[in-house]
Amino acid sequence: MSPATAMGGGAPGFLAAPPPPRRALAGLVVSLAAAAAAAATGAGTTYPAVGPGGWYDRLDKPPWTPPRSAFGPAWTVLYAAQAVAAWLVWRAAPARPGASRSPLADPALRLYGAQLLLNAAWSLVFFGLRRPAWAVVEIAVLWVAIAATIAAFARRHRTAAALLVPYLAWVTFAAALTVSVWRRNRPTLR
Repeated sequence: MSPATAMGGGAPGFLAAPPPPRRALAGLVVSLAAAAAAAATGAGTTYPAVGPGGWYDRLDKPPWTPPRSAFGPAWTVLYAAQAVAAWLVWRAAPARPGASRSPLADPALRLYGAQLLLNAAWSLVFFGLRRPAWAVVEIAVLWVAIAATIAAFARRHRTAAALLVPYLAWVTFAAALTVSVWRRNRPTLR
């Protein structure tokens, strides 16, 4: 087992050359900004629909639906964990002469970016378009993308992968809630 693997990062046989401190901090800021952009996109679509008397308020929801006040804090923690996980994976990139440290050149981080886009898209589909049936399909694709991201991150940095497990659990719960809302409201939805 390599020292990087023993510490929770890196695949066996790969030692990452961490970026210089200033660049590492800049990478964390970029990672947090990407997660914040996904959060803002989702929130911009969600808030008008979830306010008192809004579309979501009028839907028939299961009794195990969390209170509206739980979603903001939960998503804040989940997006922060995603950002840190992506940053850890970026920092743990194998050192290869001439290799780009750009997240766009990294398959694991491209997968992460795809799941971030899918995450934002769920809010657009469910709350913006008000299409729970489509949101059921979308969240299933999101779930697979998150699971694939966890697998890709685990090959690079176990802690980064572990940071995404609560997110997968929350999306699993959100998928069950989405299916339940869709089933309970099918006759009234367009």
